[in-house]
Amino acid sequence: MGKRRSYDAEFREGAVRVVLETGEPAAEVARDLGVNEGTLQTWVSRARGAAETGAGSLEESEREELARASGGEPAVAQGDRRARDGA
Repeated sequence: MGKRRSYDAEFREGAVRVVLETGEPAAEVARDLGVNEGTLQTWVSRARGAAETGAGSLEESEREELARASGGEPAVAQGDRRARDGA
């Protein structure tokens, strides 16, 4: 069994950005970076989930960019939704 590797946040975020911004398959990006495909898929899924819920440390512009890259609508924070809906 192989040794478990640890990746810093900057590396993980960069790898996710490559997948989302270029549209390259995660398998190809993982291979290029020497990362397990399943590991990269997990990072991408978590980033998409954070973008959808507005969670995480992403700025609004970063969430919008992530949503555009993944083909979705930008996430709307709860307070923003109430303001937009007139509540």
